[in-house]
Amino acid sequence: MPQQRNPRLARSFYFLDWVAHGNGSYWCGMLSSEQRGVGMGRSINLEGKVALITGASSGLGQRFAQVLSQAGAKVVLASRRVERLKELRAEIEAAGGAAHVVSLDVTDYQSIRAAVAHAETEAGTIDILVNNSGVSTMQKLVDVSPADFEYVFDTNTRGAFFVAQEVAKRMMMRAGSGNAKPACRIINIASVAGLRPFAQIGLYAMSKAAVVHMTRAMALEWGRHGINVNAICPGYIDTEINHYLWETEQGQKLQSMLPRRRVGKPQDLDGLLLLLAADESQFINGSIVSADDGLGLA
Repeated sequence: MPQQRNPRLARSFYFLDWVAHGNGSYWCGMLSSEQRGVGMGRSINLEGKVALITGASSGLGQRFAQVLSQAGAKVVLASRRVERLKELRAEIEAAGGAAHVVSLDVTDYQSIRAAVAHAETEAGTIDILVNNSGVSTMQKLVDVSPADFEYVFDTNTRGAFFVAQEVAKRMMMRAGSGNAKPACRIINIASVAGLRPFAQIGLYAMSKAAVVHMTRAMALEWGRHGINVNAICPGYIDTEINHYLWETEQGQKLQSMLPRRRVGKPQDLDGLLLLLAADESQFINGSIVSADDGLGLA
């Protein structure tokens, strides 16, 4: 009896297409299976991979979990809001995916260690970490209090570091035992604000600038252990947390200043996320990739 193709994967394949130009250069682009049609390419298939996504209860984290699951990965959803994670798990399972829920407070070191251990007990050894937890405040730097500083840096920088460290330790143990799975990936979610400052979010920008440099330092030290560490720097993305802003006069003014007069959607990061998570990105390490639709040029 012929093997039945998994319809979930059939919908979710993405392809790397290489197009030769007359000047001898090549272009590599991400195309979905629907866009690609007939041609040369490689499918991104994450079957057999385990992905841990922090901050998965809403916004980008929720989208990242859905996309990785659609590509075949078993996903572990981590956040403080466990009830929201359970709802997401149900959605993923209804679509034919495999998902697990772990409670995680990235500001608590013991919670990080317990969550990573729980994740591997439930789902198996972690191949992909999407380090996505983040918070922000809007205020002038002269108004930042010690409590504000700790709130932002404990989550965005300290938390991101110790989550990555705990996962990397386990990846290295597998490498040392000779049982390492190929292509370990850590994807830190930074921000275009980590590359250039913006008014009123200077504290957030500082914390994400630290994540950018942290990514490079991790890539330098951990690459020899088979761990690729890269960062995505999103621009303005419309999520449930900030959706109200884009309806206001201030939000409309911000959009008018952007090169294409639009705010991104979470799905605009799908292709980049899949590329950095895939085996095909083995030669990409220490890269800081802006996904901002040209915001950094405005």
